[in-house]
Amino acid sequence: MGASPCAAARLQLFPPEFKGEESAYKRVRRLVHGESVQRSDLREERLTETLQTAAMEQLKGAEEVWMVLDSTDLRKPHAEQMEALMMVRNLEGKAVPGYRVLNALAITPGSRALLYHRLFSSHEEGFKSEPHEYREAVRSVGRAFERAGKSPAVTWLLDRAFDDQAFWGVIWEQGDQLVTRLKHLDRIIRAPDGEGQWQETKVEPYGFSLPEITRFQTKLRVRVGRQKKSRLQEVTVILYGGPMEVRYQVGRETEQEPQSRRVWLLRVQVLGSDMRLWLMTDHPVDSAEGARRVYQMYRMRWSVEDAFKFIKQSLGWEEVQLLSLQGVRSLVALAAVAAGFLFQWGVTLEWDAIQLLAKLGGWIPRKNAKPGRIILTRGLRRLIDTVTASTVLREYKDRFGRLPPQVAEFVPDDFI
Repeated sequence: MGASPCAAARLQLFPPEFKGEESAYKRVRRLVHGESVQRSDLREERLTETLQTAAMEQLKGAEEVWMVLDSTDLRKPHAEQMEALMMVRNLEGKAVPGYRVLNALAITPGSRALLYHRLFSSHEEGFKSEPHEYREAVRSVGRAFERAGKSPAVTWLLDRAFDDQAFWGVIWEQGDQLVTRLKHLDRIIRAPDGEGQWQETKVEPYGFSLPEITRFQTKLRVRVGRQKKSRLQEVTVILYGGPMEVRYQVGRETEQEPQSRRVWLLRVQVLGSDMRLWLMTDHPVDSAEGARRVYQMYRMRWSVEDAFKFIKQSLGWEEVQLLSLQGVRSLVALAAVAAGFLFQWGVTLEWDAIQLLAKLGGWIPRKNAKPGRIILTRGLRRLIDTVTASTVLREYKDRFGRLPPQVAEFVPDDFI
């Protein structure tokens, strides 16, 4: 007896491990159409809530938490029909279509946990501004700690995208601290002159007048001297530091008088290289120990970049052409959950979404054997194929009223 059309279609769309698993097929279909309301529900508000609940368990007992907030672009240079595409920058700095994703990762000496995830577009309905999105990420994390009844010392580790006085104010309003790389070196500040008198000046000239605090040897990927390419090597890092005063406000939602805060400027110079970092922090850097600690805190951002890249690169964006904004969000959310599992960010094999991706990737459960990067990436790619097929078939049926008989024979009625 020949296989039914539904059975035949499932054999084409899913790996052998899914044969006969009606519930698994339905879970994929619900995910494709955004109908799931269980743990595999990947609406962003539900995902963030679930991630934050798991994260609080991971962070139990932590007295200090470092938060890495990462903003990354998902580029779709050849896309034309995807919903609400905004313009982002490619690696050459040219404007191309795409979306932006925010992730916030909590780091303690014993654990890491993803506390926030959101994909947004400046062209979606209800969008306010990118700085507003950044501020809401910080507030969301603050509310999570508040709900959990936790009050660890939180420090945000930030790159140049977050060099914004209104953003700093939101962090400080919550009682948190920060280490941020500065972008606007022409910002007006107040700082002590050579005689100790506080005067108005700018970040860059003041930074070049700072005294050396300490120097030490470390390994960095950098180009030194006449080297043509960067490479991992041992270099000398020199830290210069001093106090300064900056103006800030708490968000931009209301009219308010600017406030002042005493902070520290740390200039990081790699000897023999043009690599230079300008860091601002409210952790003291007037001692060798304090300055090195702030530098190491900022370097922690680099240690998690591979994990954030996984979220972006595992999806095979060049292969995805026809998706709603909700579909894109669901897939990127799944990639975030997969990263949370692979990099031990509080996501476990018990999560329904991880089991689904593993099965889609061809994983066979065995004792003491967990799915890895290849399996979960394959699962994500197969899910992308499923979503794309569903979208194309639905659009064809809406336009022509039915699918060609030769195609309809292999497509379950409830797939589109």
